[in-house]
Amino acid sequence: SDELSRRELEVLQLLASGKSNKEIARLTSITEGTVKFHVTAVMGKLGAKSRTEAVAVAIRKGLISVSG
Repeated sequence: SDELSRRELEVLQLLASGKSNKEIARLTSITEGTVKFHVTAVMGKLGAKSRTEAVAVAIRKGLISVSG
């Protein structure tokens, strides 16, 4: 399905806050490779061509929130 898993949403939220794959890996206790896998999955599910577009789509769909 195109629904994002809890982990994918977590990775996406951290992406939105400007974190690198390495920082996301450290914060979530998963490997950088796994982070990349999740980012790719998220981009596919959201039909995004980049990390930035994935974040923009997610915000537009109300999947994540960005506090200023």
